[in-house]
Amino acid sequence: MAQDLTHGSISKNLIRFSLPFFLSYFLQTFYGLADLFIIGQFNGAEVTTAVSVGSQLMHMVTVILVGLEAGTTVMIGRSVGAKKPEETAKTIGNSTVFFLIFSFILCAVLIICINPILTVLSVPEESLEQTRLYLIICFAGIPAITAYNVIASIFRGLGDSKSPMYFVIIACIINIIVDYILIGIYDMKSMGAAAGTVLSQGISVLISLIYIKIKGLGVKLTKKDFKLEKKVTGAILGVGFPIAVQDGFIQISFLVITAIANSRGVAIAAAVGVVEKIIGIMFLVPSSMLSSVSAIASQNAGAELHKRARKTLYYGMLITTIAGLIFSIATQFCSQWLVGLFTKDKEVIVYGGQYLRSYVFDCIFAGFQFCFSGFFTAYRKSILSFIHNVISVFTTRIPLCYLATIKYPETLFPMGMAAPLGSLLSTIICLIFFVVFFRKLKEDKF
Repeated sequence: MAQDLTHGSISKNLIRFSLPFFLSYFLQTFYGLADLFIIGQFNGAEVTTAVSVGSQLMHMVTVILVGLEAGTTVMIGRSVGAKKPEETAKTIGNSTVFFLIFSFILCAVLIICINPILTVLSVPEESLEQTRLYLIICFAGIPAITAYNVIASIFRGLGDSKSPMYFVIIACIINIIVDYILIGIYDMKSMGAAAGTVLSQGISVLISLIYIKIKGLGVKLTKKDFKLEKKVTGAILGVGFPIAVQDGFIQISFLVITAIANSRGVAIAAAVGVVEKIIGIMFLVPSSMLSSVSAIASQNAGAELHKRARKTLYYGMLITTIAGLIFSIATQFCSQWLVGLFTKDKEVIVYGGQYLRSYVFDCIFAGFQFCFSGFFTAYRKSILSFIHNVISVFTTRIPLCYLATIKYPETLFPMGMAAPLGSLLSTIICLIFFVVFFRKLKEDKF
């Protein structure tokens, strides 16, 4: 059933809606963390590197898919806010068909390109075969990953962020159990980690479909809604494509950083991989706020309640700033301990601690730009998010990371500063866009 987010306390709506988002993202991130943790208990740095590099690439693929599917959430949210059920039904139907076709095409392309991908990533020779096996299995599971995220985007556009959380809880439990069996008992190494992830995602999709069959969506769907229409799919991709491209560039910057780390040896490669997973947890707050601001502001934009949409943005930034400050301060005292949870290699722990202590400041600045991106997306201005992220990636993140590697080869602390400085630049650009954007909107009465 569609839930109305255009009334009631803005702060309560945001918190109530974002908490299931946060838990869902946490559990999805926990997939990779569980793989890395269990691998670290039974295997050495070479397998840890394989899973960390492979899961990072899969995270990139998933983020791009989620970016594309954000168009579904926004368009459903706007039609719900505008009280147009026919448009809601068409968006659901067109999204389902389009992304089903797209997922199988993407699956085939990635499997065919597996060797060039491994070359670009500069995977250490010791980890090459394990990385290959991990990625082949995960690429084959892309249709299941896509299906889960499409279903989740539909529910969230309808104002329901709880149901996707329940589906991912089940998947996470299955993933951990299968990981321990395949990695711990059968010693399948990276193949076991990949198989556990794909199997759990598939079961999650099956359960969600059964749930929809029993409970329904609260929207009347007909066969006609599942016929692709240029106008409907164009609107979905018009919002989702810039988000997918911007997120893709961000993830590419992470992969470039990973490639730089891989070229410096297995220990540093493993350290960077572990820290990326830890940062992934800390980024759950800004990530959940981005999606929540986008979903809630979409309904309010559709209902032309623009003051409520702006307040949603402000509350989101307040929450992410507080969380970012807490993470940044606390991590200065326990960085090596956190890295040590995922590996027993002392060299990896030392390098990882250095990298994490500087990288963690990105949690503060990223919170601002994430909330701005969610707000811009709600108003179908996702191109603004694309612009600031591309500028940040290519003028700050990658160049500073490369320079830090050359100037400070003995420590990873300077390398970690590239991310927060990139997010700071994005935040400044977002503030400029926000002022210009609202001047124009005031003249046009939104």
